Amino acid sequence: MTEPITPHQVRRSLARAERGAAVDVSEATALLAARGEQLDALCAVAARVRDAGLVAAGRPGVVTYSPKVFVPVTRLCRDRCHYCTFVETPGQAEREGRAPFLSPDEILAIAADGAALGCLEALFTLGDRPEDRWPEAREWLESRGYDSTLAYVRAMAVRVLEETGLLPHLNPGVMSWEEMTRLKPVAPSLGMMLETTSARLFETRGEAHFGSPDKDPAVRLRVLEDAGRLSVPFTSGLLVGIGETLTERAETIFALRGNARRYGALQEVIVQNFRAKPETAMRHAHDLGLEEYRAAIAVTRIVLGPRMRVQAPPNLVDSSEGSTECAALLGAGVDDWGGVSPLTPDHVNPERPWPSLERLRALTEARGLELRPRLTVHPEYVLRGEPWLDPRIRAHVDALAGPDGLARPGVRPVGRVWQEPDGGVAAVGRTDLHTSIDTAGRSADRREDFETVYGDWDEVRAAAETDVEAGVDSDVEDKGPGTLAGAGASTTGEGRAALAAAEADPGSLADEHALTLMTAEGDLLDEVVALADALRRQSVGDEVTYVVNRNINFTNVCYVGCRFCAFAQRRSDADAFSLSLAQVADRAAEAWQLGATEVCMQGGIDPELPGTAYFDLVSAVRARVPQMHVHAFSPMEIVNGASRTGLSFEDFLIKARESGLGTIPGTAAEILDDDVRWILTKGKLPTATWLEVVGTAHRVGLRSSATMMYGHVDNPRHWVQHLRVIARQQDETGGFTEFVPLPFVHTSSPIYLAGLARPGPTLRDNLAVHAMARIMLHGRIDHIQTSWVKLGVEGTRAMLAAGADDLGGTLMEETISRMAGSEHGSAKTVEELVAIGAGINRPVRQRTTTYDVPAPRVP
Repeated sequence: MTEPITPHQVRRSLARAERGAAVDVSEATALLAARGEQLDALCAVAARVRDAGLVAAGRPGVVTYSPKVFVPVTRLCRDRCHYCTFVETPGQAEREGRAPFLSPDEILAIAADGAALGCLEALFTLGDRPEDRWPEAREWLESRGYDSTLAYVRAMAVRVLEETGLLPHLNPGVMSWEEMTRLKPVAPSLGMMLETTSARLFETRGEAHFGSPDKDPAVRLRVLEDAGRLSVPFTSGLLVGIGETLTERAETIFALRGNARRYGALQEVIVQNFRAKPETAMRHAHDLGLEEYRAAIAVTRIVLGPRMRVQAPPNLVDSSEGSTECAALLGAGVDDWGGVSPLTPDHVNPERPWPSLERLRALTEARGLELRPRLTVHPEYVLRGEPWLDPRIRAHVDALAGPDGLARPGVRPVGRVWQEPDGGVAAVGRTDLHTSIDTAGRSADRREDFETVYGDWDEVRAAAETDVEAGVDSDVEDKGPGTLAGAGASTTGEGRAALAAAEADPGSLADEHALTLMTAEGDLLDEVVALADALRRQSVGDEVTYVVNRNINFTNVCYVGCRFCAFAQRRSDADAFSLSLAQVADRAAEAWQLGATEVCMQGGIDPELPGTAYFDLVSAVRARVPQMHVHAFSPMEIVNGASRTGLSFEDFLIKARESGLGTIPGTAAEILDDDVRWILTKGKLPTATWLEVVGTAHRVGLRSSATMMYGHVDNPRHWVQHLRVIARQQDETGGFTEFVPLPFVHTSSPIYLAGLARPGPTLRDNLAVHAMARIMLHGRIDHIQTSWVKLGVEGTRAMLAAGADDLGGTLMEETISRMAGSEHGSAKTVEELVAIGAGINRPVRQRTTTYDVPAPRVP
């Protein structure tokens, strides 16, 4: 399939590229058709871009490669790619005397032999999830105690690190967000070829990816997104010549660029040329020609820019003495040759041996360039350290890296123990922040790495303008631009119909009616508020409740990179702190003496915090104050703890409960719509995982709150959908004790400082959200909490008249909202909370975390 591209289009696009102007998809498509002198000129531009990038990186003229061994963990696969000879069936493996998987001894033998030859990387390559298709694979894994291929890969990566010192680069195909959180600590880099964004090649019978579920472009793009959100140095690329059009090829390059700009995790892009293989469905297809290949590399280099490392496999062209093909790839902008092995063949392309290192060095130097070895993780990420390198892998990388982040000259890998951080929970940094935030304030309004840690702000802005405004995953229709800012329905026929439906059956309100009421203003808003207040009175009476509690944020060190969060700090930042177990216990004891029945503990995701620290924190509080209820750990923290300890969510929560955990806060929800979440949070858990964690907590006997942070890049449609998701979860597991609307505090929020977010919700928004929470959750969740920290006294009273019935806690200390710029203090006395209710003639009483009456204190 070809597209008509005229010589004029190529000339015009080439002229723009030569001037250094940005090219769009249509211009990139035209450049992919360049041939002859125009191709030479295009390659010259690409080479200049490459050279400028190497100068900027501090290694002018240096082309890299990774000395590696190729470890084919399993050739079984659930996919059926039409060009692949790597994959085999269990029957083929049995006939050739192979087990479904390489054994641990076989894997370690390959790695040890490679280490002896000076290799630094162990490339784990395997088919996608073979246990989903082949019973033989599932039985082999289960008989050895592994529940999945990826669990086996993780275990073998640890053994390779400990017994050989080689750094694993894991290339297991499609991975979930949760699976990557488990793999990141055992490998400095992960990888998966995007190959193409062409849905046509996936959906059309007879095309290259038809019948291969893991080759769905949407699925593969999601993997790249998740890697970016998790700050995983990631290798990807495009496979050129498998039937894609030039436009589809250009679109693939731009998809890679968008991901790289948004997250900065894409460490290299491989441009791989298709070569037909016998005994495959595509055996009669033509190999990609050298000119077309050069054009693809050059356009990739120009579009992705000087900072990207662009790789081409040297064994897939003629690298023999006298051939100029490898030199032509360098001339097109390549600056990396990828993995080259002195020991193992390229098992994916076994008919194409790697050139010798001497040959590779000679042809590189012939172009005036220098060849140097690197690690599997590229130098930029080695030098940056956290959050790109997990502390558990850091020492293994440092043992092989030189001061420039490349491989240390002459270094030989040596096995070293892989283990969880064992430093315990120690007091570090500004541990008085819980009090000094109200006096001295924060040190600066933003972190020093503001421009880089959150990804490319222009890309985030573009996503906010497209993904978020495009809608939500629900049946809610877009009611026009006015609904995006919260202005909309008044007492019209539509408003009357929606209000009547809410009065008749509030808990079953249709989405279109819910959106009409969520966007209400004027008289209709007043009636929505009145209905919510009546439903509150019907459900829980007039009493306003509160809990005497203390917030204990045990650390604000966090590398997740949430764009709304002003609380998170790097370990080296002036406002960073971590509390010791003794300090946490002291604060709990002090709170008990002041009448508290609950401590609420949450903290940042510190990569150096041991996974067992969550159990230790709970145990420390309960050991000091046995009667204290511990309400602790957001779903994000639970995912982190489960990943670090190797436990399932269920087993982690059971162990936490056995340590003394009483309930969990349903924070980290923000907006339960992934398009919004990815704008807000970069690396936080997906909606489905949040729901899985809270659902699991409910099932093991740990109740939770539910929250929604609103008023930033979201809109009323998202609020309706969020409430709908919470209602469905409550119908399923029934463990939510209350719903807590959390107005966005903007002042020091990075996403607001970058100009992407609104300055929080309006009074209209606050009234509508609290009222609609009461209406839509009626009959499911009795208690709606309002936040005095975020709304102040008068705002809180207004919400208590709009369906809310709970004030939350006394807190005693609060740093998260205060770091973001909240101006309503960090503590309230019981008398002050009672006064809030008295101001609207409502009785106020103390409650427990689960809304029972506190037991009398025994002197």
